[in-house]
Amino acid sequence: MKKLTIQDVTPETIFYQRRKIITALGLGIAASALPKVSMAETKRHLQSLQFKPDPNKGLELTPENKIIGYNNFYEFGVDKSAPAKNAANFKTDPWILEIGGEVENPFSLNHQQLLNTFPLEERIYRFRCVEAWSMVVPWIGFELARLIEMAKPTGKAKYVVFHTLYDPAQMPGQKNRLLGGGIDYPYVEALRLDEALNSLTLLSVGLYGKTLPPQNGAPIRLVVPWKYGFKSIKSIVKITFAEKRPLTTWESLAPNEYGFYANVNPNVDHPRWSQASERVIGAGGLLSVKRQPTLMFNGYENEVANLYRGLDLKVNY
Repeated sequence: MKKLTIQDVTPETIFYQRRKIITALGLGIAASALPKVSMAETKRHLQSLQFKPDPNKGLELTPENKIIGYNNFYEFGVDKSAPAKNAANFKTDPWILEIGGEVENPFSLNHQQLLNTFPLEERIYRFRCVEAWSMVVPWIGFELARLIEMAKPTGKAKYVVFHTLYDPAQMPGQKNRLLGGGIDYPYVEALRLDEALNSLTLLSVGLYGKTLPPQNGAPIRLVVPWKYGFKSIKSIVKITFAEKRPLTTWESLAPNEYGFYANVNPNVDHPRWSQASERVIGAGGLLSVKRQPTLMFNGYENEVANLYRGLDLKVNY
C-alpha cells in the first residue's frame, strides 16, 4: 500500500479562513486570546460541506444513520442502540477541556474554542471495533499533534492520557454498574507520545459535515484509526502528559483481552473470537452482512509500523 497523504485520506480539506493558528505557538499565547467565531457559524459551515467516498482508497462510506445509531458508549448503556437513545439530551455546552501534566504551557479550551481554535479538515478513516465489526467514517477534526505543539511537553512526557467526562446525572451507565458494563468510571485511555504525534491521530469534533452527536463522543473525541475502537475515547474533558504509563480502563478490567496497545492485528485473536476477518457495517440489513479480511494496522501499516519496530506485537497486544 502506498504511503498516505492528506489528499489520499481527505477528499475535501477544509480550512477556516477567519483565523489561522498562530505560527509562533511557542510564544505561549492562551487559547482564550484567540479571535472568536460563533458556534452557530461553525455549525453552518460544517453543514454546508459535501462529502464523497475516497476513490483512491476504494472506501465506501458507512451510511450516516448507521454511524450515529450503532455505537459502543457504555456510559449510556451497553446495547448498540442505547447511546443514541440515552444521550439524546446530553449537554455539551458549557464544556471545558483541560490540558496539563508534564507540559510547559497548560491551558484549557471551552466548547466554542474546541470547534474554532484549530483549522479543521475532513479525514475519511477506517474504523475497526475489537468486536470484529468495521465502518468507514468521514470525521471532521484536527491532528492531535497541533494541540501537543501548543502544550509544549517537557522532556519527562512519555504518554498522553485522556479522561472522559464523569457525570452520572447525565450518563446513566456511570450511575448503574449493570447498565454501564461493570466499568469503573471515568473512562481513561492513553497513547505513547510518539503515537499521539503521528499525523493520523485525530481529535474529532464532527462527522458527516456536522458537529458530533452525543452518542459518537460529543463535543470532542480521539480517533486512532490503526487501533481498535475502544482506544478512541469519547467526550474528553482532560488530557494530561505523564512520565509513567497509566493503567487504562479496559486494560484494568480485562488485561488478558484488552491490551494497552490495541493495534488492529489479524494475527492476534481476541481470546473469545478471531480477528482475522471483520463484519462490515453497511447500508443493508442483517441479511446483507459482508465480511472482509482484517488488514494489519487496519490498513495503515505503512504509516505506523515504524512506531513498533522491535516490539513483539503478540506480547504487546
